[in-house]
Amino acid sequence: MKFKTGLGQDSHAFEDNNKPLLLAGIDFDFNQGLRANSDGDVLLHALTNAISSITGVNILGTKADELCQQGVTDSSEYLKLALINLHNCDIQHVAISIECLMPKITPKINEMKANLAKLLNISTADIGITATTGEGLTSFGRGEGIQVLCIVSAIQS
Repeated sequence: MKFKTGLGQDSHAFEDNNKPLLLAGIDFDFNQGLRANSDGDVLLHALTNAISSITGVNILGTKADELCQQGVTDSSEYLKLALINLHNCDIQHVAISIECLMPKITPKINEMKANLAKLLNISTADIGITATTGEGLTSFGRGEGIQVLCIVSAIQS
């Protein structure tokens, strides 16, 4: 048995683009979406990057851009593609930190965890989500966008 840890990060700026604001596939009913070719789900992007850091197969970038050109903009599809490469690995825990001023994250954490658990086939107890404004020290904490950091712990058999 081998333990593996993946680290992922992503960030997007807000934009008046009539897109829904999605985090972990959950609609936040916010007045701005995120600037992106895809649906802009920055949380799923960070999670996809964390899994890519375990597998060594980058999904965001060329592969995701090709899918966008084909009309596939649902970020959960990018995550599913990353999971295919997670051969003989079982995800044990996911830790997520979200930095933004708005929207308020806490009211939707349980809903986000439930959707992530379904996508990853793990228990909600194995997912931790925290949120911070970072005391306004960065553009995210000042309300210009959202940044997400994600750590995935897995066991390879």
